[in-house]
Amino acid sequence: MTLSISAPQSFIFSKSMPISLSKNQIVSLSKEDPYLQKIICGLGWDLGKKSGKAQLYDLDSYLICLNSSGKLSDRKNIIYFNNLVHSSGAIVHQGDNITGIGDGDDEIITVDLTKLPPEIARFVFIINIYRCIPRQQDFSQIENAFVRLVNLNDDRELARYNLSGQTYQGMTGMVLAEIYRQDNEWVMEAIGKGFKANELDEIIERLNYKDNSLFF
Repeated sequence: MTLSISAPQSFIFSKSMPISLSKNQIVSLSKEDPYLQKIICGLGWDLGKKSGKAQLYDLDSYLICLNSSGKLSDRKNIIYFNNLVHSSGAIVHQGDNITGIGDGDDEIITVDLTKLPPEIARFVFIINIYRCIPRQQDFSQIENAFVRLVNLNDDRELARYNLSGQTYQGMTGMVLAEIYRQDNEWVMEAIGKGFKANELDEIIERLNYKDNSLFF
């Protein structure tokens, strides 16, 4: 199935409050803070309900680093629960949360933009539900899923992308957002595309670019 993508909208951050992003919206990280160095990507979700009973969901977060052609050159460029630290030291995954219980961020990935190797032109944030097929789980059953970016220079939330679970009926994974270099700046695009995949290898097979747009 081919996914049609509307023309993205560009934004500059407000100094007083973060932007709540919609699909395909773009924000400039570098314009918001020319001295931006480190960011945190926080991923969160709440317990969902199935047949009236509370269910545990294990969402796994991935950061996939791509080159200027939008290709994954090496599996070591995937940061997740089995590869917590990038070889450059620029990206650190804080570890796996298997329940989503608790307030705030359930999984955190820290990125030092100043340490990223030049061959990494963009990176993509992805969530997938662990063991989704045998557990018969999908994102329509998960509540209050979100991704947010925090500027570690001042601990200020830069942007938040809220996800509506019912929009993703039957989907077991999401491409949440990507950050990429553009004209010597870092920009973030909210994507919010659902897909069906049972494990990491299937995600890698589906990841591709066409006309410089991410699609599955």
